[in-house]
Amino acid sequence: MINSNTKTNDKPRYRQIQDILKKQIQHGEIEIGEYLPSENELCACYKITRTTARKALEELQKEGFITRRHGKGSVVRERRDSLGLLTVKGFSEAVGQGIKTDFLQLPQISDWDFDLSFKPSEQERKTRCIYFSRLRYVNDNPVMVEDNWLSEEKVSQFTESAFVQDSFFKTLSQRYLIEIIGSEQELRALPATAGIARLLQIKEGTPVLHITVKYLTSIPGYYVYSQLFCNTNKYPIGNNYFMQ
Repeated sequence: MINSNTKTNDKPRYRQIQDILKKQIQHGEIEIGEYLPSENELCACYKITRTTARKALEELQKEGFITRRHGKGSVVRERRDSLGLLTVKGFSEAVGQGIKTDFLQLPQISDWDFDLSFKPSEQERKTRCIYFSRLRYVNDNPVMVEDNWLSEEKVSQFTESAFVQDSFFKTLSQRYLIEIIGSEQELRALPATAGIARLLQIKEGTPVLHITVKYLTSIPGYYVYSQLFCNTNKYPIGNNYFMQ
């Protein structure tokens, strides 16, 4: 979708075009797998030079929103491919073919009361916290218990609506224009507590992989905190961590 109505601001022209295209991608107006307008089409629509159009596309590529294909154009990519997180092997292959998610706790206002290696800042503690918990399945096998915390400051009315396409990351991106751009992680093996063992359908005391994650976002100082308990017997950990 092309919209040539842009407001004048102090940003360089290529940044303005970059922001317009980024928001169209984030809002789903240009979907994953679709091609952006060509450089010539961008020039005609926005009355810009080819150099400006090319620079805007180059910046989108650097941010991981698109892949530029020689002779074909710029295609919107799935951003989770570029996160460099740890991903449970099998999840990405099983999208739409066996993934199921149950909410153990729907998003609710909570306290910053988690005990993880990554701690919220004093500034974050001044805001209200949103907490939710999910159980993730592959082919009806429970493989992950996932707890998440984030500040309510940038995600107003987060608890009042369902996730976009059942995806937490897509909800942040499309509804709030917040992108996950990286993470800090800590991994260790822990014996499953009675509660975790019941959810993952394993024996109490069975070793599970415990991952604590501090997700970095496109808003400086704004983070998402998660802890994951993973049963890796059937779906071992690979090089990337898949979350949506």
